[in-house]
Amino acid sequence: MHDIRALRETPEPYVKGWDAKGLSGAELVARILDLDGRLRAAQTAWQSAQAERNDASKQIGAAKAARDEARAARLMAQVEALKARLDTESEAERVAGQALNDLLAGLPNIPAPDVPAGKDEHDNIEVRRWGTPFAISNPKDHVDLGEGLGLLDFEAATRMSGARFVVLKGELARLERALGQFMLDFQTTEHGYTEVSPPLLVNDASAYGTDKLPKFADDLFQTTDGRWLIPTAEVPLTSLVMGQIVPQDDLPLRYTALTPCFRSEAGASGRDTRGMIRQHQFYKVELVSIVEPEQSEAEHERMVGCAEAILKRLELPFRTMLLCTGDMGFGAKKTYDLEVWLPSEGRYREISSCSNCGDFQARRMDARTKAPGEKGARFVHTLNGSGLAVGRTLVALMENYQDEDGRIAIPQALHPYLPGLTHIGGKAA
Repeated sequence: MHDIRALRETPEPYVKGWDAKGLSGAELVARILDLDGRLRAAQTAWQSAQAERNDASKQIGAAKAARDEARAARLMAQVEALKARLDTESEAERVAGQALNDLLAGLPNIPAPDVPAGKDEHDNIEVRRWGTPFAISNPKDHVDLGEGLGLLDFEAATRMSGARFVVLKGELARLERALGQFMLDFQTTEHGYTEVSPPLLVNDASAYGTDKLPKFADDLFQTTDGRWLIPTAEVPLTSLVMGQIVPQDDLPLRYTALTPCFRSEAGASGRDTRGMIRQHQFYKVELVSIVEPEQSEAEHERMVGCAEAILKRLELPFRTMLLCTGDMGFGAKKTYDLEVWLPSEGRYREISSCSNCGDFQARRMDARTKAPGEKGARFVHTLNGSGLAVGRTLVALMENYQDEDGRIAIPQALHPYLPGLTHIGGKAA
């Protein structure tokens, strides 16, 4: 959600920001200010009518005390007329307020000043690169590798659930579990995140507060009782501060969770239909930070480093990309993507996205902070990132650690989680 006062007083950043997102900034701002003017006019008119009604009501008592029944009758008629006017102005206020809220709720966050201008992923900027892509002759993709080992079964998953599901078996299922546990342990012990086991079903308020509703309702799965399956643990983790005033001394709050995630992939028709890159259900370790506004930029860089550290420990080549204005998500003011090398495709693919949302989500969920001794509270800043997506990391491990016999070596960092196992498809080194 956007600060209507800031938009009213300094509209230029919003015009520029929405223009950069491919929207008509000037037109949107004009519509917002028009609705805001209508809302404030209706509020003023209602307050004026209410003041007149209160004054007339007081005069009725005085007229009756003076036994001036004619004047009392005129005043009562005036009060009755003002009641109708109050109802009219109240409805005008409701309509204008609803229209304004609906418009603001559907508009994306505006980019930070240092976000590069651009239309799509081709305009993103590479910030840094780590590792050298593995030299693999005729690399197989993860589907051929997993099916060749008899440990990846898309056919069975399709029979029971439909497309975009997979069944992992045996050592590959163990490797997926080990990856999730390694990531969770690493983020809690090495980077100080607090582990959380959150609900996997959330209500409208949580989904709205984390900017998933109303715009992305089609991308979510909804239960028959109106709850939503989480598309990422960002939703419940950030919602821990929904409607709260967090003491400033308690900040920053850093949370992490390993959860299944559920996405309808409504806008992904025809994209990544082969394999595990884009699934309806997958595991992910999520990172969420709640911080003071002055600390969000530094916290963003820190979070990116926490995600990068996982790839470094697994010795997977990757690059870090700063997203351009046209490729950022709805709620982000600045986003870095981590892209891991996939030998079968000969290119880097996204494995983590880390975003600074500023106060965009905090305004939607009314999450604030207050310093000791201060009267007023202010909105916190929220950040979220993948640390990492387990399924895509599994894909990267399978492809980068394959040998010519179709076996998959297990990185040293995962050996404590898979005792006695050095390869998938064979225990011998």
